[in-house]
Amino acid sequence: MAGHLIEHYHDPDAPKANSIVVAVSVFVRDDRGRVLLIHRTDNDLWSLPGGGQEIGETVAQTAVRETREETGIDVRVIGLVGVYSDPAHVVEYSDGEVRQQFSLCFRAAPRGGTLTPSDESADVRWVPLDQIGDLDIHPSTQLRIKHGLEERSKPYIG
Repeated sequence: MAGHLIEHYHDPDAPKANSIVVAVSVFVRDDRGRVLLIHRTDNDLWSLPGGGQEIGETVAQTAVRETREETGIDVRVIGLVGVYSDPAHVVEYSDGEVRQQFSLCFRAAPRGGTLTPSDESADVRWVPLDQIGDLDIHPSTQLRIKHGLEERSKPYIG
């Protein structure tokens, strides 16, 4: 979705949600252990690649498509990091939509491609673990990265 957005996270003054959309985020590490991150154009934060599911595709296909579109990297989905559906996390869009958070975070392996920014990503990087803390990352994305790095035997459900 183009335009500006504001993420409200456990904010008592947040607007009430008026929609829920199936979305994915994608946790990808390269052979050096670095995490694939994008610098989003809509909120100026660093994030995992991801976006909304489109009619006619599975959520795994959404994960592959969104990662390719936002980063230039082709991936293969290999697992589920978690389900993130905190009703106290809402995203307010400039068109009046206020979306309750619902995201499936997939684990994926890179298959090829070249880091390439897009309209949604001003910058794309493989970020070493010791540099992730230096980036401006939303708390909900930090949680997904933490869970992805933990390589849990069962996905997070929350």
